[in-house]
This record gives sequence, C-alpha cells and structure tokens, in this order.
Amino acid sequence: MSLAVGAGPSSSNMDDKEGSAEKTTTNHRPESDDDNEEENRNLHLGPQYTLKEQLEKDKDDESLRKWKEQLLGGVDINNIGETLEPEVKFLSVAIVSPDREDIVLSIPADGKPEGLWFTLKEASHYRLKFSFQVSNNIVSGLRYTNTVWKTGVKVDSTKDMIGTFSPQLEPYTHEMPEETAPSGFLARGSYTAKSKFLDDDNKCYLEINYTFDIRKDWAATE
Repeated sequence: MSLAVGAGPSSSNMDDKEGSAEKTTTNHRPESDDDNEEENRNLHLGPQYTLKEQLEKDKDDESLRKWKEQLLGGVDINNIGETLEPEVKFLSVAIVSPDREDIVLSIPADGKPEGLWFTLKEASHYRLKFSFQVSNNIVSGLRYTNTVWKTGVKVDSTKDMIGTFSPQLEPYTHEMPEETAPSGFLARGSYTAKSKFLDDDNKCYLEINYTFDIRKDWAATE
C-alpha cells in the first residue's frame, strides 16, 4: 500500500503553469545574501538621544509622554544625566549562607582587595548578593562572569545574567543562584579569582581580582 503525500497537477496544467511562470518571472532575480549585506551597509541608524532628551522630547504631547513613562518604567528623573553612557557603581558584595550571618565585603576603588578577601566553609551552601546603583541612562544586559584558579590551573568559570536596569537613586540588590562550595582534602586551600560586570556592549563596570580560601570552617574573624 502506498501513502500519498499530496495530489499532483496533470501534465497539461503543469505546462500551462510553467509557461505562465516564465512570463512573470523572467526579470525576477532571487534575493541573495549579498543583497542583504548591501542593504545592511546602506542602513543608517538615526541620531541617538540621551535618556533625558528622550523624556523631554514631545513633552507637550500627553499621550506620548504617558507611553514613554510606561515604556521606561520607574525611571528616576532626578537621577538621569546628559550622556548616553550609563553609570553603574557597585557598593558591596555579600556572601549569604544559612549557616551564618552575611559576610559583607567592601569593594576597593581599584577592584583589588588586599590579601585574603574571604573564606568559604567547605560543602557550605551560599549565594552572592550584589548591591549597585545605576545613573545617567538605562544599562542593558548587565551580566556577571567569574573565573577561579587554584595553583595556576583554572578550576571553575561561570556566567550569569543580572538584567536590565533603569537609573534611580535607590540602590538595586541582586542575588545570584545558590552554589555549593567544594569539599575534601583536595578542595581545601587558597584560590585566585577574577570577577567582571559587563553590559550588552561588553563595557566593563567593575573588575575584581581577589584571593579566597576554602577551609573546614568559616573564618572566626568574619
């Protein structure tokens, strides 16, 4: 038994259609990738505006103003600047664990904490919590990357999306997914790490180079 996918036209009808197609498609050239590339090259983006300029444009048009306010969400008018570039300032990093009180870490201006920055208890469950402030303009696609080495060998690399944020006076707080510290004799010891906070344009707002330990227990001084 055969299975028919679809009924085909007769040969005479096909000839008529082919003739008709020849008449209508003689001068047609299929669109190629080169055409798309040429079109993209000829595409010119309009002028870019700061967030303040966007909000002030058409401010007399009430319906348009309300639409912009709804689109931009809770933008703080008093915290936007005159530039296109957003400013993101990280205020603190905290290690949150159910085993103990939060470990709040200060961030040096140069992004290089001196000496040991913190100690993790092996096998502990913890989250990283960031506090940061956004001003001037909307920051799009803010993300966190972290690379860890032990004795010069890369042992871990993570990338996590934080999100898109509008400027406001009140700091934002973001918690990362829960992690579990490694455990065992081989896991204990000193590590070096590099953390970065970047946006969609790969602009880096903060880079932290630091060292930390994994021990049998939390450090008594923290």
